[in-house]
Amino acid sequence: MTLSISSAFDGGNIRVVAIKGDVADLEIVKDHQSDFYQWFYFRLTGAAGRALKLRITNCGGAAYPDGWPGYQACVSTDREDWTRAESTYADGVLTISLTPASDSVWVAYFAPYTMERHYDLVASVAAVPGVEYRSLCQTLDGRELDYFRLPGGRLQVWLYARQHPGETMAEWWMEGALERLLDEADPVVRRLREKATFHIVPNMNPDGSFRGHLRTNAAGVNLNREWHAPSAERSPEVLAVLGEMDRTGVDFAMDVHGDEAIAANFLAGFEGIPSWKEGQQAIFDAFSEALVRATPDFQTEKGYEIPAAGKANLSMSTAQLAERFGAVSMTLEMPFKDNADLPDPVYGWSTDRCRLLARACLDGLHAVLPQLETYRK
Repeated sequence: MTLSISSAFDGGNIRVVAIKGDVADLEIVKDHQSDFYQWFYFRLTGAAGRALKLRITNCGGAAYPDGWPGYQACVSTDREDWTRAESTYADGVLTISLTPASDSVWVAYFAPYTMERHYDLVASVAAVPGVEYRSLCQTLDGRELDYFRLPGGRLQVWLYARQHPGETMAEWWMEGALERLLDEADPVVRRLREKATFHIVPNMNPDGSFRGHLRTNAAGVNLNREWHAPSAERSPEVLAVLGEMDRTGVDFAMDVHGDEAIAANFLAGFEGIPSWKEGQQAIFDAFSEALVRATPDFQTEKGYEIPAAGKANLSMSTAQLAERFGAVSMTLEMPFKDNADLPDPVYGWSTDRCRLLARACLDGLHAVLPQLETYRK
């Protein structure tokens, strides 16, 4: 068979520049109406047993070129089990070395969470007795923005993911969180549901997800820079979610993401907001400490620089929710690479570890419930 490379499918992204023998030169396509690019996802056919060199030649101009050194691409023959392939970065080119065992194989920046899998998740959760489902709006491409409400106690907990669609680990995390929250035999969940009502948006950016974008929606807009003034024309997804938050209030919120460069899991908080309070910060810190105790896949040494007082970016959801509602809000970042403190040479940071980290985050929330209840009286 002749080697063929394609990406005309849900979440796909690559452009074929040239194929010469067992070497393919490729380029990542920019997000629509944007200069962002880094996400790739494509299929190889007709190359079983051949030692291939897949050269992505425009990586030097990607959104986060510091993400390429030390990165290993994800490969699968069944789109369920994603292992890492030998990858090197030099002179702006990422070279993936691969000898496919099959004439059909998929290659991706991280294990994809397709819209088809998203719909399966929504269907299964919406069918659970006691779960309230709604579409908060239709997106610019006409997709539903799926939302779940798990009724319970007076605290209002919001979990939302994938504002940046190429950060697919965020929805794998959501899958793990929902699996646990729907387990009625789990004592931690029973206590959480007794004390809190959960509001969950598993995918904030379905249009970008289907289009194969890294960071933006159908209009080329970065949703996590819209929370100060969302609009129906640019960011209907944020407008709808923030409107529902205004209706319910927010006591605790997690915005789930992925980071290209830092080989660790970490939290970014709301330091620097104008109304910052010690009690608010104390619960954030206690949650971080509880998460360190809950799993060796979390740490607090690596992360983003903390903004100075009054310098938080209120266009980002974590800062906006902390300022607007007095919420204990945070951004969870997971790696595209691996947890360098506990590496897995076969899988790197993986879908299973995303789901397990979600379970640990719920343990962390359980640990701070008494503080959160007292603070939000």
